[in-house]
Amino acid sequence: MSSDSDPTITTSVPPHPVSLVTLLHSLTTPSTWQITALAFGHAGHLYAGSDNGDLRVYDLSSFRVLRAVKGNGDMISSIVCIKRPGSEFRDAWILKFQLDTPNLIQTYDDALETIIAIPDDDNEDEVQDLALNWDKNHLAFGTDSGSVGVIDLATKAVVKLKNKHDIMCGSVEWIPERLRELVSGGCDATLLHMDVVRDEVLSKQNLAGLSTQDDKVSMSPPFIMSLAVAPNGIVAAGTADGKLWLGFGGEKTPSASKNKKKTKWGGLELDLASIISVAEAPIVAVAFHSPTRLTVSTLKGAITHYKLIYGNDSNAVIYQALWHQQCNNMIKVNALVVDEKRVIIGGFDEAGKGVIDIWRFD
Repeated sequence: MSSDSDPTITTSVPPHPVSLVTLLHSLTTPSTWQITALAFGHAGHLYAGSDNGDLRVYDLSSFRVLRAVKGNGDMISSIVCIKRPGSEFRDAWILKFQLDTPNLIQTYDDALETIIAIPDDDNEDEVQDLALNWDKNHLAFGTDSGSVGVIDLATKAVVKLKNKHDIMCGSVEWIPERLRELVSGGCDATLLHMDVVRDEVLSKQNLAGLSTQDDKVSMSPPFIMSLAVAPNGIVAAGTADGKLWLGFGGEKTPSASKNKKKTKWGGLELDLASIISVAEAPIVAVAFHSPTRLTVSTLKGAITHYKLIYGNDSNAVIYQALWHQQCNNMIKVNALVVDEKRVIIGGFDEAGKGVIDIWRFD
């Protein structure tokens, strides 16, 4: 680390993490309905998207389907839910649907608004990920071609940034308290930190060739498969070769002055980061429960929950595996969402049916 005040990154992974979770419920869908995206509405609603464009809203108490949108055959790769006054249902951005209609089933023709993020003549490009900024007035998106774009939800203006990834951008996340800055991850193994107003790359980090703390070097491509940013600015990225990269350079610590803001966000600084091999399979999902808790999932449904421990005296940071579970009825994971008490995984089983596993903390 670059100074005495910087955290020293160490790891602790118990050989047999204690089980702290219980499989509360497992939902299945029709055989033509594979789960490809998940999002919370409010705490009691789960939005699930499919590979054929269908969308369902589940009640997490009764596990009933409350609302549904009939798809148009195009996969839903990401869902963003936005609160609207006077409705218990969130508006869902894949297209924007007002789901408090009395109709149980809607179609894409019922969408309140349509925003063209990718021109119709660019039929080889598709949106891969969506992210709502902290002020809930702009959507960022990443595409198959590696582009990153921003949608102003007030004016419906779409801006595609000139700076982009060499190949697919599958992950975008906004940076807390920096309204014009985001971080994106691509299959070029690169994390980009960009100012979306100036269309400028402020920092970048390429994960190719980085060795883990146990000195193991994988020959598999370190495509960035998943990305998350904690409320305090810590970055987590999961790669196709089973690595978890954690960047602490942009962290807002409790000891920092409330009135003092760093001029630059340093979340991608290599000397304030750690990378370890956590699996022998792609890390397709990573999500923070809080600044000190995160959960990761592999492609085959191996779920591990980590706790970040900060040393008061040594400034050490330890990420400790608290529990590990396997989704036994799922052969491929496509989505993961978490809150303080739950981990929800979506994918499909050997028969091709969509599966949603809902795990609860004991």
